[in-house]
Amino acid sequence: MATHQVNKTIQEINERIRKGKAVVLNAEEMTAEVRRLGKVKAAKEVDVVTTGTFSTMCSSGMLFNIGQEPPVMKVSELWMNTVPAYSGLAAVDAFLGATEPAEDDPLNKVHPGRFVYGGGHVIEDLVRGKAVHLKARAYGTDCYPRRKLDKDVTLADLPNAWLINPRNCYQNYNCAVNLTSRTIYTYMGPLKPKSRNANFATSGALSPLFNDPLFKTIGMGTRIFLAGGIGYVIGAGTQHNPKPPRNEYGIPTTPAGTLMVKGDMKQMNARYLRGVSVVGYGSSLNVGVGIPIPILNEEIAWHTGVSNADIQMPVRDYGYDYPNGVPRVLGHVTLEELMSGEIVVDGRKIPSIPVTSHPMSLEVANELKRWIMDGKFLLSQPVDEIECFI
Repeated sequence: MATHQVNKTIQEINERIRKGKAVVLNAEEMTAEVRRLGKVKAAKEVDVVTTGTFSTMCSSGMLFNIGQEPPVMKVSELWMNTVPAYSGLAAVDAFLGATEPAEDDPLNKVHPGRFVYGGGHVIEDLVRGKAVHLKARAYGTDCYPRRKLDKDVTLADLPNAWLINPRNCYQNYNCAVNLTSRTIYTYMGPLKPKSRNANFATSGALSPLFNDPLFKTIGMGTRIFLAGGIGYVIGAGTQHNPKPPRNEYGIPTTPAGTLMVKGDMKQMNARYLRGVSVVGYGSSLNVGVGIPIPILNEEIAWHTGVSNADIQMPVRDYGYDYPNGVPRVLGHVTLEELMSGEIVVDGRKIPSIPVTSHPMSLEVANELKRWIMDGKFLLSQPVDEIECFI
């Protein structure tokens, strides 16, 4: 078992937060601090590091209840602004996915230059306080006789509305290029032919799971910043890979860990939750997530000292390989290279384009930092670990 020169507890850190004595840095500030002081001194001086990401997260959605009015009904079909929601739950519970397109704007009509309205936009509209049109249909039963419901609703009208996202905060991801001779339209954005651009998605040194790559502090029950409100990590997300290849810093070199998260939409701020129309692909949702990392010891401090130069991303072809399930990696580039605006692929320099917003990711980390420093946000002890092997 590893021994540490520095040993803190979450309870001790929370007490410092309550007294206004906690030292809180965002993840970029911590990178500089670890370089300046070394991991042991940084662990002694810093209590919490705040991380942040603001990016398109397709595996997101809203679990909600529409309430009952006489005569009551058991919903079998439901739409919000013509976007279908899944209602095979209880009588008036439903789930609206961020990538579900409006029925009058189905995926087979998606093409470059055309705006697509979908579930992500409904979610943003509700958080903005806008009214959306709810239409529900039912087959009718003795205990639930109503067969139709048509009305406008706001978020305040819904008894319950939670953002429940099955897969957010991907720990590393692909840098996407296109080796074919035509432009293709993907969830990573448009990719020009013959590798004339490279798109990538991560906030790098600010990203939550790069700052805790071995899941030493993030687990089930971790309290987080979610779209401007307080949320929680439910556990590992879908497609979570607990044993990816790692570099010498312990950072995965392929897509790896993911998180499932939950938060009350009535606390959220639409600045950090935005419906998007991805050109030629469909609708989705940009989500702001910030996770605090308690600096319990020097090992955790060292991991939060990660820099963009330490992060290597795999380059993959989305023209042929990705859609055909070919796992080939064309090479690796560092996030520092990607953030410079240019990388080298097959001996050629090509522009690199971020899909994740760095300014908004930094804003998320700084907003969470402010909450903690103001004593409005305490850290939580995970009730269960997220699987991770090294």
